[in-house]
Amino acid sequence: MTDTLIDISGVWKAFDDHSVLRGLDLSVDRHEAVVLIGASGSGKSTLLRCVNGLENVDAGHITLDGNLDVTGFKTDMDVVRRRIGIVFQSYNLFPHMTVLDNVTLSPRKVLKRSAAECRDQAMTLLQRFGLAAKASDYPDRLSGGQAQRVAIVRALAMEPELMLFDEITSALDPLLVGEVLDAVRELKEGGLTLIMATHEMGFAREVADRVCFLDAGVVLEQGTPAAVFGSPQEEKTKEFLARILK
Repeated sequence: MTDTLIDISGVWKAFDDHSVLRGLDLSVDRHEAVVLIGASGSGKSTLLRCVNGLENVDAGHITLDGNLDVTGFKTDMDVVRRRIGIVFQSYNLFPHMTVLDNVTLSPRKVLKRSAAECRDQAMTLLQRFGLAAKASDYPDRLSGGQAQRVAIVRALAMEPELMLFDEITSALDPLLVGEVLDAVRELKEGGLTLIMATHEMGFAREVADRVCFLDAGVVLEQGTPAAVFGSPQEEKTKEFLARILK
């Protein structure tokens, strides 16, 4: 077992004639929290979708735990998605199902666990994130912050080794951002490996072990939050931070 949980090597991804990822390299260690920053279109969301196998790469490899090739044509993607969870800015909860049913669906169908076991696990997670009282509610009865926390709980119910967060606060009212970031902070403190794309620079500075600045489909600069935010080396990093930290 190596310290590296996910290794991204020379990954290219294009949509039609537009290359979004251009030979991107990045490795993330177990229990590390990596925050991706960069302008819209820099490749953050596409990278996360490739890591989870939601997008096929055009070249390069993404390897989980040194042996599972996420990019392999013969790879069972159900196995990948059991081990790599992802939460998007849109909650993607099933509107016709209660919170509890949303959370228990995948463990029952994919992991083949009993309904009772799944319910107990779901209630434990909902309690942990302050949502137990919402178990019987439908998504339209939830605030944006509650819905996003349910989406996080739903992903955690699969007991992933790696969690990906794609701008999970961008669709929220500013008053609700804090409760969602608190949930991510708790996961970080619990030692779960995280890769998170965000525009919340204060949160990135606080939670990240490493900050990666993406530009034109590559990791242009990376380092500790103190290094990247305090003394960026690349001119494009400086320009981006000057705009976003006004």
